Amino acid sequence: MKKDRTEGIRISPPKRTAVGFPALADTARYALEEMRPARSLKALLKLNQADGFDCPSCAWPDPDPEQRKLAEFCENGAKAVAWEATTKRVTREFFTSHSIAELRTHDDHSLEHNGRLTEPMHLARGADHYAPISWEKAIEIVADRLKGLDDPNRAVFYTSGRASNEAAFVYQLLARRLGTNNLPDCSNMCHESSGAALSETIGVGKGVVTLADITDHAELIVIAGQNPGTCHPRMLTALEVAKKRGARIVAINPLPEAGFGRFRNPQTPRGLVGPGTVLADRHISIRVNGDLALFAGLNRVLVEREDKAPGRVLDRDFIDKYCEGLEDAIAAWRALDWRRIEELSGVGREEIDWLATEVTRADSVIVCWAMGLTQHRNAVATIREIVNFLLLRGNIGRPGAGPSPIRGHSNVQGDRTMGIWEQMPDAFLDKVRDEFGFDPPREHGYDTVDSIRAMRDGKVDVFFALGGNFVAATPDTRVTEAAMANCALTVHVATKLNRSHLYHGAEALLLPCLGRTERDMRATGEQFVTVEDSMSMVHASRGRLAPASDQLRSEVGILTELGHALFGDDLAWREMGSDYRVIRKHIEHVVPGFHAYEDRVATPGGFMLPRPPHDSRTFPTRTGKARFTVNELSGVEVPAGHLLLQTVRAHDQFNTTVYGLDDRYRGISGGRKVVFVHPEDLVALGIDDGTTVDIVSVWADGERRAEGFRVVGYPTARGCAAAYFPEANVLVPLDSTAEVSNTPVSKSIIIRLEPNG
Repeated sequence: MKKDRTEGIRISPPKRTAVGFPALADTARYALEEMRPARSLKALLKLNQADGFDCPSCAWPDPDPEQRKLAEFCENGAKAVAWEATTKRVTREFFTSHSIAELRTHDDHSLEHNGRLTEPMHLARGADHYAPISWEKAIEIVADRLKGLDDPNRAVFYTSGRASNEAAFVYQLLARRLGTNNLPDCSNMCHESSGAALSETIGVGKGVVTLADITDHAELIVIAGQNPGTCHPRMLTALEVAKKRGARIVAINPLPEAGFGRFRNPQTPRGLVGPGTVLADRHISIRVNGDLALFAGLNRVLVEREDKAPGRVLDRDFIDKYCEGLEDAIAAWRALDWRRIEELSGVGREEIDWLATEVTRADSVIVCWAMGLTQHRNAVATIREIVNFLLLRGNIGRPGAGPSPIRGHSNVQGDRTMGIWEQMPDAFLDKVRDEFGFDPPREHGYDTVDSIRAMRDGKVDVFFALGGNFVAATPDTRVTEAAMANCALTVHVATKLNRSHLYHGAEALLLPCLGRTERDMRATGEQFVTVEDSMSMVHASRGRLAPASDQLRSEVGILTELGHALFGDDLAWREMGSDYRVIRKHIEHVVPGFHAYEDRVATPGGFMLPRPPHDSRTFPTRTGKARFTVNELSGVEVPAGHLLLQTVRAHDQFNTTVYGLDDRYRGISGGRKVVFVHPEDLVALGIDDGTTVDIVSVWADGERRAEGFRVVGYPTARGCAAAYFPEANVLVPLDSTAEVSNTPVSKSIIIRLEPNG
């Protein structure tokens, strides 16, 4: 008999309200356990303040400085700070006591809760324990291995979204000075589809909406494939402001989420002791991967209503002046079959008609989305169809309107702006050449999926990660683990131990760095860094806590010292490392929109980067016009007896960082190995609620198995299921990716459930 690993899991009804006293209590408990009282107070009162540090979790924008509250953070933000600023330490004695093999048996939650890394650690060839090493020797090893490569493209430089603008700029400079564009990052796994679709249709690969557009101007806010209550909790406050102003909110999601129910704002009496605020006017329960069909059907309805009332539905003046391709798009919409729309979307025509009426009542519409839309085979087409929807009524380039992809990591958008991309355009590379006097490589490099393929195939010798948890975050976990073992050297710049550090190359290094919360003292004095939020605001971040160890170095310091070891003083690496103003001056010369960088970032709250579609209805596409596109309806064909699985976050986690084993909003406590299935689907499959099953994914190259999950009857859309990542990432085939963007298809996994016993 297999051991039942779900015995400790307890199930209660899902919540219909978000935040309130439970969030305050859970935040306080976690902060006090990790940081203790005085340290908690010192850290949290500087979180998201103009003279403090930026939240190390999500990229939700801050209000103007004069509008910020004393506690300008959410539950998950406070937990992210406590996770980083913990008083627990991982010392050399820890690694002496625990072998790699033993640590692999620990779950992700336990691994990271051992505490902060305190000194550089080295895993020698053939060793089974990490051992301490000096900084000088560690840098020497990395430099020697990189210098010894037959081809610079046999190195991969990965980064997560927590790296600052300064660190990201130096990082891409280091890789390109070496001679490679192998710069995969977490954008490849989350919003790459957004960037591809938006670049093609409006000429800018990111959202063009501001916080004020949401709070002050939007009449209708459509939120599709996003769960703000869990993933971006501060967004709930902005939605409450919009709601009280009279905005209408529609949630489109296969799962009903507590954040769209009643929001109990913990900073207002109404939230704590009053009834709170109902945020969503309507929840549309869509089939997983049904958004393309829904928005295509919605666009058809709008066109048909224009036929009946010419000039009263579509914004013809905007379309004629700024757009192209409408006639082809209209022809495609008219040819759609309603039965196919309803089948693929899981939404009836009456509900689509209702949504169209809401749209035509609104003079300004915003569409927000996240990974519920971006991680499908047809993700790019889906987002192009959303742009079509916005263009039809001129909902780009006026207050309260536009596309708003909500980024999940605190500076993932800034990293891309700084050049962390395997496909940076020649205009950027030309600027690097002119600024630094070397010609960067022009051949496109590996993205995240292609990096795994290359490592799997023996084409990579050195894997360098600036933050993140690569093995846990990426698809096809077993393949990725084996791919890492093919490298000669793996290097991780990190604050805490995680699973990626245990699946390593023949030789491995852990280089401990300062966190966002900590003071960064360099030879020229205390430094600050800058970040860019989801809505293109760039602002300063200044750590306020003493470092967890005197052995910690900043990410910038580590990278510039490596640059010096590799290339000498050709680009004044050490000068950049000792004074970040030097880096910002280089950025000012290379990256558009950063003129007078030092002066503008000194302004409390920072400055806004240009967004031509928003600022002037200028669309920097290849034709200078916003583009309507034709997007063929598609969906996932699910065989009988199978379900369509999406991976989701639990409430008590941020990306692969697990703060606790509970999901308060969905009624799960004491574990994470659960799979949510509609009760009627369980009856049809002959599976009892509470049964322990194996989840088996079905793909063209075979099957993958995640063992020992408890079935939970849950009101998700029929035919659909959900499970937490990273536990379910083992089910995502490496070669199952989105068209155009190559993003892993973590939201469209065909599965069957098999009894575990």
